[in-house]
Amino acid sequence: MGTDIKFRMATEKDLSAIVAMLADDVLGSKRERYEHPLPNSYIKAFEAIKNDPNNELIVAYDQHEVVGVQQITFTPYITHQGGWRATIEGVRTSASVRGKGVGTKLIRWAIQRAEERGCHLVQLTTDKKRPDALRFYESIGFQATHEGLKLKL
Repeated sequence: MGTDIKFRMATEKDLSAIVAMLADDVLGSKRERYEHPLPNSYIKAFEAIKNDPNNELIVAYDQHEVVGVQQITFTPYITHQGGWRATIEGVRTSASVRGKGVGTKLIRWAIQRAEERGCHLVQLTTDKKRPDALRFYESIGFQATHEGLKLKL
């Protein structure tokens, strides 16, 4: 597992595996609802992402098993002379492939996709409660150049 990773746009059939990965850690277990059937909110979110040309929900798969997920949002900005940015969110890998390079392949794939879309910058955030994730992103070349703020509604 983890040697022949491929990538594609997620389908609704992938949602259960995606939500399972999102819920499979200390933080995700508190905010996700992995149950059968999945809450309708996940299906609505999937449809909104699928129908938005500036959002892509990408799964990594090995043979037929979904082993990773990430969402990429492409945003035009007035700054940087009207440049586009890619924001990577919701990156998770299945417990069965952690430590086997799947996360690195996911992020490198997202960077390549951002280049294909003409983006001048790729950005992401990671929760301060995930120091291992911060080290992982820094090992790929990301730098903590800004202080990110959020307001929970």
